[in-house]
Amino acid sequence: MAKTRKQKELVISIILGVIAGILALTAVLMIVIPQIKNKNKYKEFKNEDAQIDPVDSDDGKLPENPIKFDELAEKNEDICAWLHFESLPVIDYPIVRPEGENKDTNYYLRRDLEGKYSVGGTVYIQKVNSPDFQDRCTVVYGHNMHDMTMFGHLKDFRNKEFFDNNPYFYVFRRKHILKYEIKSAFVYDDRLITSSFNFANDTEYQNFIDEVCNPKSLVKNVREDLKVTLDSKMVVLSTCTDYNKNERYLVVGVLVKDTKTE
Repeated sequence: MAKTRKQKELVISIILGVIAGILALTAVLMIVIPQIKNKNKYKEFKNEDAQIDPVDSDDGKLPENPIKFDELAEKNEDICAWLHFESLPVIDYPIVRPEGENKDTNYYLRRDLEGKYSVGGTVYIQKVNSPDFQDRCTVVYGHNMHDMTMFGHLKDFRNKEFFDNNPYFYVFRRKHILKYEIKSAFVYDDRLITSSFNFANDTEYQNFIDEVCNPKSLVKNVREDLKVTLDSKMVVLSTCTDYNKNERYLVVGVLVKDTKTE
């Protein structure tokens, strides 16, 4: 009798374990599948044959822009740019800036390009930043997704070898390819950078430059030979860390090349 009872308890435990596993897998798929679908939808807006980092042409002909911005505008007029990493192909996303009084500055935090709820949100900049990326410092936000979509792979820059061997990322705009060299990648607190520093003020901008060049964090990598001055324009890629909701992981790039395109 005791043996039969133990066998039943074992069978029940196995069944409950299988059910729990199915529920966990279903929950993961509910997050991952929409992200994969969104990722696949973005591909149609890229000119796959366009050069990412074109050299200047002797005939004066402008290179092709890698992104079909006219078609993107038909999908969502808030799309102002596109973020691209050669070293991290998964980070290849449109960037939006919410426009209009009916959208707050963090409108896309949990919304996709169509304005529908999405746990992964959309890569975006806040209204405080200009959509042309000509501010001294532009902060781009993306979620640290456990399925490694959105900004999940930014954490790869914690590895010094990866950081050293992958110095660039790109922001595509209408008629421009902006190339950024990564100055540093480090853990920072959760303050809003654009609210904490007045970048129009040289002293405050220099204070932020000093933080970027010599982060106080124990988790940091810095490219020492890349100079940053008051004339530099920076893009900060910001995401959550895995450990603390009051921390952010920042990857900071300095504009080193602006190529005009068709």
